[in-house]
Amino acid sequence: MDRRKIILDCDPGQDDAIAILLAGRHPRLELLGITVVAGNQTLDKTLKNALHVTQHLGLEVPVYAGASRPLVRETQATAGEIHGESGLDGPVFAPLAKKAEEQHGVWYLIETLMASQGDITLVSCGPMTNIALAMRLEPKITSKIKELVFMGGAYGLGNVTPAAEFNFYCDPESARIVLNSGCPMTMMGLDLTAQALCTWETVQRMKKASNKAAELFCDTMSFYLEREGKQYGMQGGPLHDPACIAYLIDPACIKTKPMYVQVDTVQGMNYGRSVCDYYEVMKKKPNVNVAVTLDAPRFWDLVENGIRLYDEERER
Repeated sequence: MDRRKIILDCDPGQDDAIAILLAGRHPRLELLGITVVAGNQTLDKTLKNALHVTQHLGLEVPVYAGASRPLVRETQATAGEIHGESGLDGPVFAPLAKKAEEQHGVWYLIETLMASQGDITLVSCGPMTNIALAMRLEPKITSKIKELVFMGGAYGLGNVTPAAEFNFYCDPESARIVLNSGCPMTMMGLDLTAQALCTWETVQRMKKASNKAAELFCDTMSFYLEREGKQYGMQGGPLHDPACIAYLIDPACIKTKPMYVQVDTVQGMNYGRSVCDYYEVMKKKPNVNVAVTLDAPRFWDLVENGIRLYDEERER
């Protein structure tokens, strides 16, 4: 079986950490590199988190620092109220020895895609600033992207404002550039990720794997679930970003619907909102496959299997 080549663009983040975990060892995926953007926390923190996660899991994958601020908006939104002061509160990591690559993440994206045969999938789990900048600097990369699978937006309610999902709200202008790029793309919005609800029972289930990946999952999710409960009154926490990786590993666990999707970049109550033409009333050609239904039992089996790929016996 050919392994699907992917580059993961992210802003770790507890759920980003689990996305890295799932992508790092799965035999169906080849994780070429990780580019990091500001989002869940400032870039210095999200970069450090990506390095800690890859070091902890023993993943020999290069990590690149990308954009430290949005493309247009003046302020950088962060989510410390959910992800903590570090952006990845919960686990206690060993001293950091791994270093980021010297090349800027945007140039890494451009050079890697331009040198490819059009066989690389981009996975976006944070604000789309790095990808939008790469598309603006070298428009030819658009035709080199096999598929863009992203966590962002919603066809229903937002989670940072009544209208906007966090990743899109952080940098709506970049999201608009990417959605209008014409490359094949699949969206994991809040409507889908709300169906991937991690509970305390889920944490106990994953704990039984008793390896370093299970430790990371349980430590990150224990903090995350407590914060989600305080912020939204939930009995669990949506595992947003890993839905992108699950879709690539097992597309059958997620059903999608083609829609025309646009991003509101007008300053006001709807700033950052993803407008999804669910009923095709605009009669425009769909530009995004929007995920609508998750097979939750199948998803959690996939997560557990991904964690067990880090068993010491399999490492040897």
